[in-house]
Amino acid sequence: MDRGTVGSAQSGRLLVEVRKQGASAVVTPAGELDHHTADLLREPLEACLDDGFHRLVVDCSRLEFCDSTGLNVLLGARLKAEAAGGGVHLAGMLPVVARVFEITGADAVFTVHDTLEAALADETG
Repeated sequence: MDRGTVGSAQSGRLLVEVRKQGASAVVTPAGELDHHTADLLREPLEACLDDGFHRLVVDCSRLEFCDSTGLNVLLGARLKAEAAGGGVHLAGMLPVVARVFEITGADAVFTVHDTLEAALADETG
């Protein structure tokens, strides 16, 4: 599914791929999302919003770690997307990442899907 690729950014510990799929921007971070790599996710999320994509689907299936800084990046994108009439959908979280969202209660403010396919099929946000 390289069709519609918007861009990518990487460091030694995080690679972020972005592609368009219908009305959604699919953002796939792979690796570790923390204080040192947060901007590698923040910048593509903001670019998607600036480009008019207000429905962001974050495919978390390759995200191995997320700390509070990473969580704040996602929360910030959620606020901006919702202000524009859209939302942020999270998909395919590994248990170690899902636990961070459960502990902080952030899972209650995001639309969370088991798979990317489910997130893309849910056009409600």
